[in-house]
Amino acid sequence: MTAHAHDAHDGRRWWILAMVATAQLLVVLDVTIVNIALPSAQRDLGFSDDDRQWVITAYALAFGSLLLLGGRIGDLVGRKPAFVTGLLGFAGASALGGAAQSFELLVAARALQGVCAALLAPAALAYLSTTFTDPAERAKAFGVYGAISGMGGAFGLLLGGALAELLDWRWCMYVALLFAVPAAIGGLTLLGTTAASARPRLDIPGTLAASAGLFALVFGVAHAEREGWGDPATVAWLGAAAGLLLGFVALQLRVAHPLLPLRVVADRDRGGALLAIGLTSAGAFGVFLFLTFYLQATLGFNPLETGLAFLPMSAVVLVSATTTTMRVLPRTGARPLIPAGMMLAAGGLVLLTRIGVDSGYVSHVLPPLLVIGIGFGMVMAPSYATATWGVPPQDSGVASATVGTSQQVGGSIGVALLSTLAAASVSAYATDHGSAPDVLARAAVEGYTTAFWWAAGLFAAGALVCGALLRSDTRPATSHDAPSTERRVPETAGAGAVA
Repeated sequence: MTAHAHDAHDGRRWWILAMVATAQLLVVLDVTIVNIALPSAQRDLGFSDDDRQWVITAYALAFGSLLLLGGRIGDLVGRKPAFVTGLLGFAGASALGGAAQSFELLVAARALQGVCAALLAPAALAYLSTTFTDPAERAKAFGVYGAISGMGGAFGLLLGGALAELLDWRWCMYVALLFAVPAAIGGLTLLGTTAASARPRLDIPGTLAASAGLFALVFGVAHAEREGWGDPATVAWLGAAAGLLLGFVALQLRVAHPLLPLRVVADRDRGGALLAIGLTSAGAFGVFLFLTFYLQATLGFNPLETGLAFLPMSAVVLVSATTTTMRVLPRTGARPLIPAGMMLAAGGLVLLTRIGVDSGYVSHVLPPLLVIGIGFGMVMAPSYATATWGVPPQDSGVASATVGTSQQVGGSIGVALLSTLAAASVSAYATDHGSAPDVLARAAVEGYTTAFWWAAGLFAAGALVCGALLRSDTRPATSHDAPSTERRVPETAGAGAVA
């Protein structure tokens, strides 16, 4: 038995949860905190609007394309080295980015952050999955983890706004050290190592195909956001991604030691949970992006006020995620929770379509945010728990990486697709109504509401598909079983009756 397996039976497991939650918060908030810093960084370093997107894309490309490899490296060399190295590397890259005196160095630092996050994130989730095997404690742990994932983006907006207003954009990079270094010290102190006999070989052809395919997919989606989905380069990149990823699947069916054993994603419950994570990430990234634009450009909020505006949503996500996983998930399973949460999020987004150029925050923005927050909490925490339940310990790293991949790719596709639809709506409105300043303001709001309508439709469709995939007779076992054990209950019993 590995050292970390023993942690499930002593008090250190709660310190491990705190450490893993800190690492996850670091990864999630970094996505939005840099968005707040971008305008100031652009003025300071003097790069163009066309170059600005590379500060975001560099991170997304490295993170999204290397997640599966990062997860398998954790299985191969041990999750402790992967976790600590990822944290320290992320801290170093953040310090490098904060000290950057040129655009090129800032982009390189962001790419290095993505590489380290791809090593760190799967190891963190794998530790959570293998440390907490008791259903009641597992529910608490994944409730906290899901809440961090759901509210981390909003916290990044708040923290980034405060740092940008009170200090300097560089502190939006330096602040990562305050999270990464204590978590790395905790990892060195608390975590055990993986037994050598459990370490698989690395699938080199599969690694190359998966990494290249995910790189092409993320790059193609980012290119589509700027140039359109019909642009030849966009079509070429997405076509290459499809070919490489299909080749990756074919390789995984043939090799003796696959990078991603297809049994990990073939399970219906796990597939439904991964789909829910991807769709929720697509919708959540869209909410943060377009609502941030609306609050700042239309209502005149400064960055700090914008971050504070998302704070109630963060609180609701925390309560919803922890309550759902601790009180409801062990009794019902994920099937009634995930679709219901997605429908709630869809309803909140529909409410957001009522905004106008003169709307008030309390009357038109806050109520939908609270509804969306409840829905996000009901979806994310149960999805994380379901996506990692029943995975053999030797595959827990790459299984956790599929969760991160779903989140990253879903977010990238969601932002690009919703941005395209919003831009088309703005253009059409301006064409029909003219280009006066008040018309352009209404056109911008028309773009935001169009994005919210489409995101609501995405959530509603996802609720139907996930409801069909998730089984009503699956829920965690009720004793201290191994992580690879799950219990089926009859349709007439608890979960089936609720579903």
